[in-house]
Amino acid sequence: MRIGVDLGGTKIEAIALDRGGAILARLRIPAPRGDYGATLDACVGLITACEAETGRQGSIGIGTPGAISPFTGRMRNANSVWLNDQALDRDLAERLGRPVRIANDADCFTLSEATDGAGRGANSVFGVIIGTGTGGGLVIGGRLLTGPNAIAGEWGHNPLPWPQPDERPGPPCYCGKCGCIETFVSGPGLAADHAAHTGRALSPPEIQAAAARGEPSAIQSLARHAERLARGLAGVINIIDPEVIVLGGGLSNLPHLYDDLPALIRSHLFCDGIATRILPPVHGDSSGVRGAAWLWG
Repeated sequence: MRIGVDLGGTKIEAIALDRGGAILARLRIPAPRGDYGATLDACVGLITACEAETGRQGSIGIGTPGAISPFTGRMRNANSVWLNDQALDRDLAERLGRPVRIANDADCFTLSEATDGAGRGANSVFGVIIGTGTGGGLVIGGRLLTGPNAIAGEWGHNPLPWPQPDERPGPPCYCGKCGCIETFVSGPGLAADHAAHTGRALSPPEIQAAAARGEPSAIQSLARHAERLARGLAGVINIIDPEVIVLGGGLSNLPHLYDDLPALIRSHLFCDGIATRILPPVHGDSSGVRGAAWLWG
């Protein structure tokens, strides 16, 4: 049995899977925000409850909003800031009395979709999160690639490729630089672009609804977003050339992306076609917690 825990900022979810990926148990509780010790207690409690419900012991994988630094052995870049600078893997392993594997939530999403989701059977899968932020992960031959710096897949913190004059230097990013892909194609990036062009503050779902009603300004905002996303993904394809790109996060629910992106990407590729498939996730919001469980293969 494999147990996965999705350590989110507002909720913590645990799932137990059998060898074939069938769900044996699934539990969810609110996250104890701002309290590291209570977060450890919550994770241990969910794991213990899964094992009690199934009568079996499992391997343990944790999906987190940040990552373990290979240089310090501590968490970094987590928007659940109470996790940062903590030795999360060691602390959980000590409490549980067995090893724990930890990966970034975007990596877990990608591993889930590559294992038994949209990318099943593909040798190379790039997973994209386009939501509050813009993350990514890469699975090659069924194995998650993290890299020596533990940043493989962090495409969102590269400059937007082929920027137009009005896209320079680009919006400031929380990472300290300007013009990162994330600042253009994330949910907040889409909302900020729409507001800049229209003076109206709308959320991405509201922009989508306005476009569905035929409002030209909303249609134009979605078109700019798709074209920028295409440029960002073209850079990924030019470097990695994955068989499948799976979109996740809130903006992956924009249906026009799957129709529009291939042609938009194609114009920026260093080849004469596009064979990479752009797909929605099979497991949706469950991909993160399922991928955490699959960290043990």
